[in-house]
Amino acid sequence: MADLQELRVRWRRALLMARGDDARLPDPDPYATALLDRWQEPQRRYHTLAHLTAVLDHVDVLTEYADDPDLVRLAAWFHDAVYLPDRSENEERSARLAERALPEAGVSDAGTAEVARLVRLTVTHDPAPGDRNGEVLCDADLAILAAPPAAYAAYTAEVREEYHFVPNDAFRDGRSAILRQLLDLPRLFRTPHGRARWEPTARYNLAAELEMLSTAQDPAS
Repeated sequence: MADLQELRVRWRRALLMARGDDARLPDPDPYATALLDRWQEPQRRYHTLAHLTAVLDHVDVLTEYADDPDLVRLAAWFHDAVYLPDRSENEERSARLAERALPEAGVSDAGTAEVARLVRLTVTHDPAPGDRNGEVLCDADLAILAAPPAAYAAYTAEVREEYHFVPNDAFRDGRSAILRQLLDLPRLFRTPHGRARWEPTARYNLAAELEMLSTAQDPAS
């Protein structure tokens, strides 16, 4: 179970570092509460506080590769802050939430713009060459693909639960298309750490899931 108090501490630290510790600026805690409430909404199965914690942990592992690690951490907080499985504009709505909340919380216009840009980047997970902040956030978000077998199986089951309203055949087709797109990429991870530590396992997991989906049969058929 996620440690809510520790997450509050991590939010406060990232926000204060991003904006400067000025006592005249708003208290970070109400913003943490609002975000934590969002991450605990009942429609979530994978995109939960556990996912948020994991992404923040991975950002910490990759921090040396980021130009502005605290802005990347804020982007991690916002990247799935709006999440409705039956909607296609979650990343855009999450970016807009950041654009509203962060200036009020004391983050500069430039810092806010960078966080929103990073959130929008999670639509494609395709940062441009030299986009060090983008590489770190995207690698941190995709690190689940390199999880050990049991954790990867739990991830895929949770994703399926989030899309419980999609018929089995349609889900298999859509998920298979996503897996093929990922496997067709020249590389899944952009940071040196991600390429060395996560790429081989992630490709194995994706290929194994694709094979499983290709041989699965709908019980109703």
